[in-house]
Amino acid sequence: MNIDSSASTAEFDRFMQANADVVELETFIVDVNGHALGKRIPIAQGRRTFESGISFSACAPILDCQGRGHDPAGIGGSDGDPDGTALPLADNLCRVPWAKAPTAQVMCEMRRFDTRAPLWFDPRVILQRVISECAAQGIRAVVACELEFYLVDRGRTEQGKLKLAANSRTRAAPRRPMNLSLECLEDSADFLSQVVTAAKAQSIPLAGSVAEYGLGQYEVNLRHVPDPLLAADHAVLLKRLVRGIARTNGIDATFMAKPFLDQPGSGLHVHISLIDEEGGSRFSAPGGDELLQEAVAGMQVLMFDSIALFAPNFNSHRRFMGPFVPTAATWGYNNRTVAMRIPAAGGPDLRIEHRVAGADASPHLVVAAILAGVLHGITNRLRPSAPTYGCAQGGQDPVFPAGLLNALERMERSDVLSQYIPKPYIEAYAQLKRGEYHALCAQMSPRELDFYA
Repeated sequence: MNIDSSASTAEFDRFMQANADVVELETFIVDVNGHALGKRIPIAQGRRTFESGISFSACAPILDCQGRGHDPAGIGGSDGDPDGTALPLADNLCRVPWAKAPTAQVMCEMRRFDTRAPLWFDPRVILQRVISECAAQGIRAVVACELEFYLVDRGRTEQGKLKLAANSRTRAAPRRPMNLSLECLEDSADFLSQVVTAAKAQSIPLAGSVAEYGLGQYEVNLRHVPDPLLAADHAVLLKRLVRGIARTNGIDATFMAKPFLDQPGSGLHVHISLIDEEGGSRFSAPGGDELLQEAVAGMQVLMFDSIALFAPNFNSHRRFMGPFVPTAATWGYNNRTVAMRIPAAGGPDLRIEHRVAGADASPHLVVAAILAGVLHGITNRLRPSAPTYGCAQGGQDPVFPAGLLNALERMERSDVLSQYIPKPYIEAYAQLKRGEYHALCAQMSPRELDFYA
């Protein structure tokens, strides 16, 4: 699948011949939060969009979680907030199964309006840069993402908190956690079946779903693909799809990292392996264990420097207080308590599972940081710490950057991370996230009155 180039009008024409009932087209780019931002237009304007793109604010890739700009690096404020041109990406046009009216969607890449050059602060561009550096060193990655989420009611509690959604079987909210329970999957079978059907319609390669530790929490897995950019795109599209299907069922889905203080958080786990030019596994080939350990060592070096990317907002850091969420740069074989887990698989399935990021993080930036670690470890022939056996939940590493502001400061000081993710982007990202943090703190909460009034 060629998603790096712009789509052609021929692709649009073929789609419309097979989908003549479509009346609207949703065009969107992916922002720094992994959200889809864009425009819905009449399908009559679709062909022109595939010819020349569609215009909207060029700062869209670097807005905060509420769609606000904080003028990071002068983008979206000091520059006069110019328009960019969103160009449809090839092989992305598909139907939106959850839309009320017959609707199509296409992912786009935001470009400069004048030169059509890619924007340097686009998360997809940041990831593609790291992928290119890996390719120059003969490093080809196969990647898959796993996403956890909660199904929640549309309404809130009297205290303004989230509450769990009633499932389709019992018509009531779940009362007890049942990790890996098939009964829980049956309780939400209607929803999960719709997710599977919609994913097929959008060519999103689902690999399965499980009931997770939390009440009303699920995990959906994606299949491995030999293109890290495509794998990150799949994660973004899956989040959009899950939310859309939830809305059609009268509920919501949240990928918030820690929506309930007394329940486990939701993670974005990334599985990664390396292949040779013929597609064979390098980890399982002769010398593969040494290569795997070099990759792990690089991930260890960059883990703390990348926490601001893995946990991008105030709530994200609450997740690190929960079980099975690593706060030390540990690794091990068949051990879910470590940060970098080597699953119980051999041969072509031998891989590393990176378990640090929250479900609210940008899949593109998360994968970029992980690949940066792989590249750093292999090119410098690094050696990891000793693998951990047994429970690694012995407490937070003393140098773990607890809290968003500490994580942003650590990221900005990292000479290693800035070798792979450009320093100007790191600085712009930090400015944006500090602006979002201060906007959050600008409003007084009832809890604040309880403490200080």
